[in-house]
Amino acid sequence: MSGQWPRLRVADWADTRDTLHMWMQIVGKVRMAYAPPVNHWWHVTLYPSARGLTTSAVPHGDGVFELEFDFLQHRLHARASDGRSREVRLEPKPVAQFYRETLDALRALGLEPRIHAVPNEVEPAIPFAEDQTHSAYDGQAAQLFWRQLLQASRVFGQFRSEFTGKASPVHFFWGAMDLAYTRFSGRTAPPHPGGAPNCPPEVMREGYSHELASFGFWPGGGEEGAFYAYAYPEPAGYPDHAAGASYDPTLREYLLPYETVAASADPDATLLAFLRSTHAAAADLAAWDPGTPR
Repeated sequence: MSGQWPRLRVADWADTRDTLHMWMQIVGKVRMAYAPPVNHWWHVTLYPSARGLTTSAVPHGDGVFELEFDFLQHRLHARASDGRSREVRLEPKPVAQFYRETLDALRALGLEPRIHAVPNEVEPAIPFAEDQTHSAYDGQAAQLFWRQLLQASRVFGQFRSEFTGKASPVHFFWGAMDLAYTRFSGRTAPPHPGGAPNCPPEVMREGYSHELASFGFWPGGGEEGAFYAYAYPEPAGYPDHAAGASYDPTLREYLLPYETVAASADPDATLLAFLRSTHAAAADLAAWDPGTPR
């Protein structure tokens, strides 16, 4: 198994990224239709798996089902605990076709999810059934992106183990197409003002109901994507407090280009230093419980 950090220029797979983003939203909304609600929308996310991204087991009736993007065989697998299964090929095709084929596969498993069939957090938001615009799929690029997620998830998991307070899983939010991990101080936060495109303010308010420091990776913000860190609410002095990290005043986030990590002599150490320093900036300035490791 290779330990290298894969290299993938965002410009080289932007069309595939945008199509895959819409496919992921469809699958994520299916999970959301059946999974019991969890605080901060943790019930809607996907997770890196040994083959791609999965919903994990989702309850349905007295059993479960799972949807998994397989970026090795380039299939969307739909599996139920009663032994039935179907698959949808991952190949160049419009979102509308993928949506129709996915619903057909689910129907064969006895699933007819009721979802809001329009994407969130993007502009314009083309209804899935009408989207003939996004149709690219480069399988090699999709696989490289998944392998980037595996590396990021592995280091995020190590970072997560250092914290004893309330923390999220390491999971993939299909709305913004980012792998994320969040720590909480234990205190409530002021209502979030919202502002994400095609995303109701109440969604953001639930996600940011408590004071937090969040970290992630997404295929943007750098030549090969970027790692990010931010605090909500942002404490005074936060932009200047994280040693060796660069703050973007427009995004109000610290950013670390993926290529900087991948090209460094010790990528794991480079990323961990970024995560630890940006967390310390949030926790120190907002006076988090000093007994919580950071």
